[in-house]
Amino acid sequence: MSLSVIASEAKQSSLVHGAGLLRRLCLLAMTLLLSFAVSPPAFAASPAELVSQFRAQHGEGKVTVDAGLTEVAREQAVAMAAKDELSHEVAGPFTRRIAKAKVGSAGENIAYGYTDFPRTLNQWINSPPHRRNLLLHGASLFGVASAHSASGKTYWAMAIGAPEDKPKREKKPARVAGHGAAATHTAKREAPAARPAPKRDCTIRMLGMCI
Repeated sequence: MSLSVIASEAKQSSLVHGAGLLRRLCLLAMTLLLSFAVSPPAFAASPAELVSQFRAQHGEGKVTVDAGLTEVAREQAVAMAAKDELSHEVAGPFTRRIAKAKVGSAGENIAYGYTDFPRTLNQWINSPPHRRNLLLHGASLFGVASAHSASGKTYWAMAIGAPEDKPKREKKPARVAGHGAAATHTAKREAPAARPAPKRDCTIRMLGMCI
């Protein structure tokens, strides 16, 4: 075999190898791009953070996740999905359900349709009654949940509330050391009774006088 033929075959082999490497690099790049497009970013805000951001824009305080309100929301979402019905009453009156959370004032938003919270939140923001609940004054507690019905609908329930006003504890009066009486009770010390004058034996008693 001549040297020219060997050189030509080596060149073709190099070109084939290079093309294969290029294809593999292209496939790897496409895989990475698809993974970034499909996977949600790691820094996505939580529902409580999104609600807090909206409240901050309107001068209201942030909310944090509360276990009691989350359970109220979960029960409502599951009940709506089970009956495939959008209703505040499907799991019972809200006033009765929210009593378990022990909050002062509270509101509930419900919805169905979207599978993600940001778009569901946008629905509530654009609805005046739901918007008022999101901006409930003094609220700092929050809970949200979703459930899927047999028909494929996603039902959402959100509960937001202000902490319950704790009754002020009646201040107990201080106690006097060594006694059971309250310090507010002023004890008056009585003056000792005067002792009667000692009796004297009278030798002669004249006109009431003892001599």
